[in-house]
Amino acid sequence: MFDPTNASQDTQSTQNLPVRVLLVDDHAVVRQGIKMFLGLDKEILVIGEAQNGQEACDLCAVLKPDIVLMDIIMPVMDGLTATQKIKNAHPEVEVIALTSILEDDKVFKAIHAGAMGYLMKDTKADALAKAIKGAFRGEVQLDPEAAKRLIREVRTPESPEKLTDRETEVLRLIAKGLSNKAIAAALVVSEKTVKTHVSNVLSKLRLPSRTQAALYALKQGIVMLDETHMGGAGK
Repeated sequence: MFDPTNASQDTQSTQNLPVRVLLVDDHAVVRQGIKMFLGLDKEILVIGEAQNGQEACDLCAVLKPDIVLMDIIMPVMDGLTATQKIKNAHPEVEVIALTSILEDDKVFKAIHAGAMGYLMKDTKADALAKAIKGAFRGEVQLDPEAAKRLIREVRTPESPEKLTDRETEVLRLIAKGLSNKAIAAALVVSEKTVKTHVSNVLSKLRLPSRTQAALYALKQGIVMLDETHMGGAGK
């Protein structure tokens, strides 16, 4: 599944403090393996483990993680339900679905529940570590095959408001995987201005998240899949 020898140090620091991660999986051996190779990266700190969605919800309230790595199929409470509950209670916490299941229904429901990303359990160790840091920065993290399936199914809003040229450029950069900070640097504007543009884009397109905005941009041809990190990420 995971090969710790593939884990590498990402030289680009996300912050002075490590990214705080909660692992959620009903298999102890899986949690142990993930924790082992993430422990090789000084920019990531595993602060807790849960064996089902209910435990994940309870621990989120106590531990306040930055990122939750969430399995989908679990007893007591599944990962889809847990993701929605966590995002409702703690919108600042980002969830990455990490699963061996690549069924259209599961992919759609995970993103609609509020997951920032959807990755497979055969994702290489270094790619997963980078995905965790990317999600922490606000970057969309999708397995390329999951992205392709989502692009086919994403709904185009009826009669959306027209985006300004600058809003379209911000949408393009979101789809390319840039965080607000990176977009601000690229456009030479403040991060506060970018946040306003992102809010306007989501409002005009009537989309609930930047993940779905990125998928909308891909479906509309505003950016191509091979221009994004999703086109070759995760393998």
